[in-house]
Parts: sequence; C-alpha cells; structure tokens
Amino acid sequence: MNESPQPAPTPPKSGNSCLLKVLIGLVILLLVLGGLWWWSNRPISPVVLTAPEKAAVEAKVEAMQKPAEPKYEKGSKEIILTERELNGLLNERTTFGKSVSFQLATDAILARIETDLPPDLPVVGGKRLKARARFLVGGAPGHPSFVIDDLTVWGISLPNDWLAGLKGRDLLADILGGKDGKITGVEEFKVEPERLIIRLKD
Repeated sequence: MNESPQPAPTPPKSGNSCLLKVLIGLVILLLVLGGLWWWSNRPISPVVLTAPEKAAVEAKVEAMQKPAEPKYEKGSKEIILTERELNGLLNERTTFGKSVSFQLATDAILARIETDLPPDLPVVGGKRLKARARFLVGGAPGHPSFVIDDLTVWGISLPNDWLAGLKGRDLLADILGGKDGKITGVEEFKVEPERLIIRLKD
C-alpha cells in the first residue's frame, strides 16, 4: 500500500521577514534616541569631594594664585617695660635683685632698699638698712630728666645737706656729663602706674 506524498513546507514570505527587520531597527533606533535624550537632559548631581581630594584641589588653586606683594612694616617707636619686667631685669642682670625693688607711679619711680650693712661700719655696722627713695621722671621732649625727690632711711627723710645737695638735681644729666639729659636715640621717658615707656626718635 502506497503512502500518499506529504505536501512540501510552505516557504516564509519574504515580506514578513523584511517587516520584522524594520520593526527591530525602529526599536533599536528609539532606544538609542531615548538614551541620548536622557543623557542630554539628565539631572545634575553635585560632586562632593572627599577630605583628601579637597585638600589637594585647594593646594593646586593656591599654587595658581598670584603671590601677594610683600609689605614692609616699620617697628614700634616705644619700648614698654612693666613693673614686674623691670624688677625681673634687675634681678637677672645685677646683684641687687634681693635688696632693691621698684614701683612705678605717675611720673615717678619709687625705690625700696633693704640690705645688711657691713659689720665694720661705725655705729650702724651689721644693722639691717631699710630705705626708700622717690625719683621724678619727666622733662621736655628730647630732654628726659631723672630727679631725686626724697631719700628716707629708717623712716627719716634725710635733709638735702646730708645728701650733698642731690635732691632736685637731674641725675641723668650728671651721669651723662652735663648733656642736659640727652640720650642718643631716645626722645622721652614716661612713667605710668606699673609701666615704664621709652619713646625712641625717628
């Protein structure tokens, strides 16, 4: 018994195949166009640098900046010593730190002296000397003065005759050899409570 021949498969229509390719191409094109549109219209997210990145960028920016023009500033024309500093210098630079101390008042320096007298001195030998002195500081600009106003020993203000006429004399001028108190480069001495001001010339 003979079998009847099977019908041959029908080949796909070429029109359907072309249509499928066109649709796939359109989909790909739409995806690409959509991606390009999203990329060009995507939201901007701020970039937050880490601490090391920020330090590195700041260093680079600073290196690119033009250096500032150097400025020259003149020094001060005043030397100010406090009462504590003055007594500290007396102690460090001399041997009188334990026997002499100064107090600074308006236009005056008050000195206190306390020390043991040598035992071979007549009458007062071996006694404890306690004395106070007041020096007036002033003078016209450029002519500072340093005048002894009083010397009190053991509570007694000594008369000027006992001091060989030192009271009222400008000791600064005497020290400088009669130069009227002029000290090279110094314009003025000024004393205020707890501080000494030395003004220098230009």
